[in-house]
Amino acid sequence: MSFPNRRQLRRIVKPVWFMACLAPFAWLILRALGLAGDDLGADPIEATQDFTGIWALRLLLVTLAITPVRRLTGFIWLTQLRRMTGLFALFYASAHVLNYLVPDQGLNWAAIIEDILERPFITLGALALTGLIALGITSTRGWQVRLGKRWLTLHRLVYVIAILVVWHFWWQVKEVITEPLIYAVILTALLGSRLIKKKRVRFKPDA
Repeated sequence: MSFPNRRQLRRIVKPVWFMACLAPFAWLILRALGLAGDDLGADPIEATQDFTGIWALRLLLVTLAITPVRRLTGFIWLTQLRRMTGLFALFYASAHVLNYLVPDQGLNWAAIIEDILERPFITLGALALTGLIALGITSTRGWQVRLGKRWLTLHRLVYVIAILVVWHFWWQVKEVITEPLIYAVILTALLGSRLIKKKRVRFKPDA
């Protein structure tokens, strides 16, 4: 019997993965309440903004990593975790944006619109979030059936979204680019692995 079987995947693996994806947010809440032996520092709004943004990016990259890892390991069951991981990336991205809209900007829509139009990294972030919301809404089996072949085309936008998110991060930090550079290299490797696979399939000689 291979591990995990369908029952183990549903009752053990998925709940554990759910808790793992939720753990950073729980840690953030504990820090905000001063219950983690640490707090959010002198500027909790900025700390929350950075934390949620980073975890949105990390989980988006994990989502993209599932397919190449599955190919390398042969663990087909990993694909069952992809949708959940992508939705958690949307969750952290939404928290990131809500933190900007409410505590940071106080729902001052004139200032928010001005930021989106005049600060390029915020424009990129807004575009990325719009794409993530579209993918989240259409991630269900029902939408997959409704859209047919168009569903796969739509969900390939995740590659563009990931580029926008890394670009958003890069432009935000401005000077010290070490961390966004690391994520850019990881994303390049993940996208490159797909291109290599596609070329191998295209040029595979007939048996």
